[in-house]
Amino acid sequence: MTPLPEPPPHRPNTAFRRLRGQLSPSEFAASVRRAAREIGEQVSCDARYIGRVESGAIRCPNYAYERVFRHMFPGRTLNDLGFASRESVRGHGARGPAGGPPAPASLPVPGPRPGPEPSGHRGGGIVDIFEESELLRRAFMAGGAAAAAVAAAPRVGAPSRRSGRRVGEAEAAAVEEAVRRIRVLDDRHGADPLYAHTAKPLSAAYALLDAGGYSRSVAERLFAGAGELAISVGWLAHDSGRLPDARSHYAEALATARVSGDAALEAHAFCNTAFLARDAGRPREAVRAAQAAQRVAERLASPRLLSLLALREAGGLAGLTDRGGCERALLRARTLFGRGPCDADPEWMSFFGEAELEGLEAQCWSALGEWKRAVEHARRAVSLQNPHFTRNIALFTTELATDLVAGGAPDAAAAAAVRALGLLEQVKSSRIRRMLDDTARILRPYGRDETVADFLARHEATAAHPEPAGRTGPV
Repeated sequence: MTPLPEPPPHRPNTAFRRLRGQLSPSEFAASVRRAAREIGEQVSCDARYIGRVESGAIRCPNYAYERVFRHMFPGRTLNDLGFASRESVRGHGARGPAGGPPAPASLPVPGPRPGPEPSGHRGGGIVDIFEESELLRRAFMAGGAAAAAVAAAPRVGAPSRRSGRRVGEAEAAAVEEAVRRIRVLDDRHGADPLYAHTAKPLSAAYALLDAGGYSRSVAERLFAGAGELAISVGWLAHDSGRLPDARSHYAEALATARVSGDAALEAHAFCNTAFLARDAGRPREAVRAAQAAQRVAERLASPRLLSLLALREAGGLAGLTDRGGCERALLRARTLFGRGPCDADPEWMSFFGEAELEGLEAQCWSALGEWKRAVEHARRAVSLQNPHFTRNIALFTTELATDLVAGGAPDAAAAAAVRALGLLEQVKSSRIRRMLDDTARILRPYGRDETVADFLARHEATAAHPEPAGRTGPV
């Protein structure tokens, strides 16, 4: 199929670039997220978003980002920040069948059963893409995680070949936004309430790929977005204990990466495959997958990515009780991490900071039976973790409890386990819950200790009255 001609190049947003100053895109994105928290907004800003703004691909931010930017730069208008006015962007309304394909500023609203529309019809109406972003934001702020995951689905159906409708930047952006929203929810609430609701966005993303009729630049974004979405869904399956499902989703992402020649996506798929293999008790496969990921990632010029992949290899080597190999991989990971962030770091790595480095090293020492060192690193992981990553705080606190009880400190282990149990009121992760169940089992012989008895009583109470599936607090 002959691709459609490339759209004209965007006009760079030089005003916004000047505001970034000497900060890297990743550092500036972090400052945007901090500013959002200051005013109660929630945006999943990353280096890629900043790059798209500066290139002019984003002509006008959605309402949430506009409020954050106005907070960061008081007194400045959208025009002062280098953006087009919202009215001028909205002016590119969709045209009817006689006018050709709709402008990319609008997204179709699917009916109850999304799919190709008959020729000459566009579904239930037209919604401005920026209004759509605001509707999604409200769903995430006011609704439960399950409702928000449904809202995160790309609001598009696969266009009919007869309709003449073109898959464009709006559809690619919808897939990318679904990935970001699902990741934000997972960080805050864990996988259990989300996984069942991800079939819709994933199938919609691959339906867009099958539709064809897009430009080369849109094709690259759709392949990358669909692959990243498959990885996100795979991770939700992994964290909720559905390991065969996770393996299938990661394989789908890997196939998408190979078809599109996307090295970054391929490295990500191998990275998660290594993590899954380690958790599934296949350490040799974990090592092979991590090493494959590193070979691919050498082309990407991201020391932080190579650091994470070295940690994945270290985890597999620890599972093989290869202490020397594990220590070498850990040293390599720390050396690479010390080189700092850079513009080439993938956007999905926003979770990978010093806390994650410490937590993954703690897991290695735990697998090697080095309890004192495991406790030391697990404590650092808990203390250094960004409050946004509630699930990871619960995970590292649970790992700390496991290492403490194995190291002969049942009272301290029980105290940590109580804290983790409290976090599970916000986080629904079958993986973390099973870890706490194991900790409770090991602690039962120490039940005469007051702290241990308190934890065991709380653990039994929560086991007797589990939270209904899919329920979480407000996002």
